[in-house]
Parts: sequence; C-alpha cells; structure tokens
Amino acid sequence: MQHLRYEAAAFGGEIEPVKREPPRLTGSEVLVEVRFCGVCHTDLHVHEGHYDIGNGKVLSFAERGIQPPLVMGHEIAGVVAATGPEVEDAPEGPVLVYPWTGCGRCDHCRAGNDNLCAAPAFLGIHRAGGYARHVVVPHPRYLIALDGIPERDAAPLACSGLTVWSAIRKLADLAKSSPVAVIGCGGLGLTAVALLRQMGWTDILAIDRSPDARTAALAMGANAAMSLPLSGYGGAPPGAVMDFVGNEATANAAISVLAKGGKYVLVGLFGGELRYPLPLIPVRAISIIGSYVGSLTDLKDYVAHVRTHGLPEIPIEHRPMAEVARTLDDLRDGNVVGRVVLDTQAGP
Repeated sequence: MQHLRYEAAAFGGEIEPVKREPPRLTGSEVLVEVRFCGVCHTDLHVHEGHYDIGNGKVLSFAERGIQPPLVMGHEIAGVVAATGPEVEDAPEGPVLVYPWTGCGRCDHCRAGNDNLCAAPAFLGIHRAGGYARHVVVPHPRYLIALDGIPERDAAPLACSGLTVWSAIRKLADLAKSSPVAVIGCGGLGLTAVALLRQMGWTDILAIDRSPDARTAALAMGANAAMSLPLSGYGGAPPGAVMDFVGNEATANAAISVLAKGGKYVLVGLFGGELRYPLPLIPVRAISIIGSYVGSLTDLKDYVAHVRTHGLPEIPIEHRPMAEVARTLDDLRDGNVVGRVVLDTQAGP
C-alpha cells in the first residue's frame, strides 16, 4: 500500500498530495500512523527555505543540507503501525512524537539534548514529517504515551507546548510575583500566557498587534494586553520578557522595558539583527537568552504536567490534512488565532 504525503517539490513550491512507496524500516526505526499534526510557523520558514538574519542576509536551509522534496509537520500524534527489526518494545495506544531528533552519538544527544545536536535530523525539517499518513521515527524512545490526554488536541505539545515549557523553565529563579511580558500571542504566546497562569505567575502582560490575539490572551489569563510600541506602558518593569516573534522591533522593545537584572528570552524566528549598546548589558545586568524548543526530558516533564493539570485551553481549530496548503497561507497572513491541528481521518 502506498503512503500519501503532502510535499513541496521545491522551496516555495506548491504543496501537493503525493503517493510514495512505503518505507522499509531498518534498525530501531518505528513507523507511526499520523492521526493529527499541528501547523507551526517554523513550517513557513522551511517552506521558504531560509531564515532572515538581517541586513539583507539569509540563513539558507539548502546550505545546511536540507533538500526538497519537503514534507513538513513536526507536531505529531498517532499510533505505532510497524517497527524495525531491532525494536523490542514500543508504546501501545496513542503516542506523541518527539520530533527534535539528533545524530544520537554526540555529547548533546547522549545527554538527552538532541535539540542542540550540531547534526540534527529533525522530523518535518531534515526528515519527512507529519503532513502525511505515516512518519518514520528513528527510535521508540522518541515516543511518549499519551495515557488519556485527548489525542486530537495533544499534537501541539511536541512543539508549541514544549517550546513554551522550556522557555518558562529559564525563569525558574524569578519570583512568581515578578511581572512577565509575552510578546506575540499566536499559538506559542497564548500557550505561554495560559501556562504561566497555570504555574502560578500573577502579573502577565500580553503584547500583540492583533486585537483578536489580545482578546484571546486576556481570556487565557493575562492581566493586561497592548500593542507595540510600549511607550504607553506604565506598569512595573517586567522581570522577564518572552518574545515569541523575534524581529528587530520586538527585540528592541523587549530589552528597553526590562527591569534591572531582567531576562529577555528570545524564542521567535522572524528574523533581523539585534543592535544594542554593549555597556548597558552589564550595567543593567540583563540576560539575553536564546531558547530553542526543548529536550526529550523537557517534553516528558511537560506531558506529565499536562496529565495532572490539563491542557492549556488555547483556541485550537481542526481541519482535514488536505487543507495543509490553505492553512499555511492563513498562518502566513496572520489569520490564525491559537493553533490549527490537521486531522488525517477527516475530509478527503
């Protein structure tokens, strides 16, 4: 039986359904039948083929060894369909897939930090991902049993949830009463607002240009919401700013409002350059921290948290997998509030 997947034949090319021969599993590989796959801004960067690094320059995916055809999608929930000859045990029932796999041999990978591997093999980026009926996962250790977590809403845990969880962990030494600002209230930012509130933070400022996103953030538990610029902000300087956009305007705004000793946690990848007077970084004792998804342990910890406290109740829209191209267009145009999760069982 052939496998259906939605792929682009070239960077920036049309995303079309294609039938491929089923993969032959080797070693420790596991074939997962994809049931749900979330749609992420990273997919837009992969499709475009680059990151904007400012001053007219780009970081090319092709130069990093990523070549079409592209099968994106890294927020994957499904069930095990087959296993390779070296697999002795694999989870039964619905599973969440950890997509940030590495080489498996370097110090980062051996320490469980595959997401920091210098030779990554991320699903949906370097390897075929979840915009398909099936995905090949390199080892069963990357599968986490959902154990009662609603499968149809669990897929975003693997990226938006994990990314937010990992970023919030970098605020562990701040008092929960310290103001925290969240810039960008899309799927990640709304998850951050909901999770911060769930974890006991009491003073949350949401920042987004979209009135709908600001309204959603207030519903998630933000104390206040506003748009850039922040010249009208009269509250206490935030002890931390979490930036889920990551462009020049948001970076400059975030650093300008930080309290002395505050943390700027940069997550978003929209691109550009950061220009800031270097002496002011030590004088203000501020920290600039890059946060890139999270480790397998982080994801396991977050899933355990969700089992106890429930899923963050961000807006999630479900669409048939066949609508992947339209969904990416909607995301690119800013027409998505919260998250879209694609369903392989729905529609054509």
